[in-house]
Amino acid sequence: MMKLSTAAAALAHTHFPSTDLRRRSAALLRHKSSLRSSSTSIKMSSASDSASNPNHIVEHIVLFKVKPAADPSAVAAMVSNLNGLSSLDSVLHISAGPVFRCRSGSLAFTHVLHSRYRSKTDLTAYADHPSHVTVVANYVKPIVDDVMAVDWIAGGFAGEATVPVGSALRLTVLKLKENSGEGDKQEVMELARGIKEKLPSIAQLTVGENFSPGRAKGYSICSMAIFEDTKDVNSESDYAAAVGAAVDDALVVDFAVESPIRGANL
Repeated sequence: MMKLSTAAAALAHTHFPSTDLRRRSAALLRHKSSLRSSSTSIKMSSASDSASNPNHIVEHIVLFKVKPAADPSAVAAMVSNLNGLSSLDSVLHISAGPVFRCRSGSLAFTHVLHSRYRSKTDLTAYADHPSHVTVVANYVKPIVDDVMAVDWIAGGFAGEATVPVGSALRLTVLKLKENSGEGDKQEVMELARGIKEKLPSIAQLTVGENFSPGRAKGYSICSMAIFEDTKDVNSESDYAAAVGAAVDDALVVDFAVESPIRGANL
């Protein structure tokens, strides 16, 4: 403002009458204010669009280790009530059930929940919903020894958000070595994305970086490969072994969608 006032004063002495100068200065200030308002509006619109980008989807995975002594009826009740959360408005897809293969050097999970959302906001709405809180408190915590959870944003998503009943899924989560840099991370993620080209039996593939480190046990790179049938997932080769130089540990979990679930198209 001081520079503007000084320049305006100089112009007043050489070119413009004082009244004309005031009009021009006021017009300039209105123009600058309009630009600031327009810029703010654009930023707000951009942030809103990114929160519910139709080409993005939020993947949410929770892995459970059920206590060996848990009553089978209690385990069935846990699975049934988790699947019942499909009625929540923010949920695009949800499926809970047993794991049929878990490969890890230190972890042994027995059950999994997989769900999808349009945005992080919708995921938060699901997590905070009283129905979800009640199911976790009454049916999950009493029979579970260990829990792990990861979330990631899958960009460039297209097609059905719902995973059809009978489909087989392979979750791969990787823990990078402490000295791994950004280049190592990007290389691993590109390798994961390239798996679909080598394995045409993959019907859908999402890859991303975990954004919820609190319950991820240090794992950061996530991918989900979806197959039409369990025989296809049995034949898939792992990409985790190919990135051993950058990876400290890998967890691979295979499971299937067994229960009818509600979903939505994107």
